Amino acid sequence: MALRLVFMGTPEFAVPTLGSIVSGGHKLVAVYSRPPRPAGRGMSVQASPIAHEADRFGLPVFTPKTFTPKTLRETSTVDAMLAHHADAAVVVAYGLILPKPILDLFPLGCFNLHASLLPRWRGAAPIHRAILAGDRETGVMVMKMDEGLDTGPIAMTERVSIGPDATAGDLHNELARLGAGLMLRALAALEKGDLRLTPQPAAGATYANKIEKSETRIDWSQSWNKVHDHCRGLSPFPGAWFEYPNTGRIKVLRTTKGRGTGEPGRVLDDDLTIACGEGAIRLLELQRSGRQPMRVDEFLRGTSIPRASTLH
Repeated sequence: MALRLVFMGTPEFAVPTLGSIVSGGHKLVAVYSRPPRPAGRGMSVQASPIAHEADRFGLPVFTPKTFTPKTLRETSTVDAMLAHHADAAVVVAYGLILPKPILDLFPLGCFNLHASLLPRWRGAAPIHRAILAGDRETGVMVMKMDEGLDTGPIAMTERVSIGPDATAGDLHNELARLGAGLMLRALAALEKGDLRLTPQPAAGATYANKIEKSETRIDWSQSWNKVHDHCRGLSPFPGAWFEYPNTGRIKVLRTTKGRGTGEPGRVLDDDLTIACGEGAIRLLELQRSGRQPMRVDEFLRGTSIPRASTLH
């Protein structure tokens, strides 16, 4: 018998999982997402990607602002959630903390899809942090939620290698696709009553804190591999950047290892190979403010950054 499910998610990362559940034959009785927010160049108020997808499937969407003890009492959120008569909840990058009164509503539990190999990179930005740290492997996990921050027992895991030039955007798309299939397999096992849970190991926990604006400027004094991991770990958003006279901030979206040495930030050739504190990187894809991403050859046709100049 198909499961009755509540889905909770907000960004693009969650969209493939929602689609896989709909096509997988389970009964989605409600979708919860973050409230609409200003977005885009015009900062118009927009519903989340999950809210748009749910609307496409004709699913009811709920957008509570918080799940604090006060709101649970005042808005009868618990009663409204109970009215769905759901067996379980699926949570994918929802963005709100679920307190115990919510977790306890679902007879079979709440199951979260998390984009790391837990307990490494618990928290908000696991994809970015894995690349920033130079990790060579990551994955997605289905975890039964408890009151801690990504501390619940693991149900299923899919591991992937991180390519040497892979960006956070590349990894995001791969893990979103793999995670959708993984969650569907976990739900099939849950439906049959044979989903096995394994506690997370006590050792090796790290935390993937939210990316701060202060982290995004490129520090050319770092070694080439640190600069490379910084650029690809923040691509495409929020984007690592440098400044150059008369051009403003320029985001660096793709890089690879370059050849040569020089003063950090010095342009070494006509293809935008840049000297770092140790070694050099070659810039492959750039984006000026308010413009589309461009390959470096396209960029240089419209913006002159001559050899021997310095990036800041």
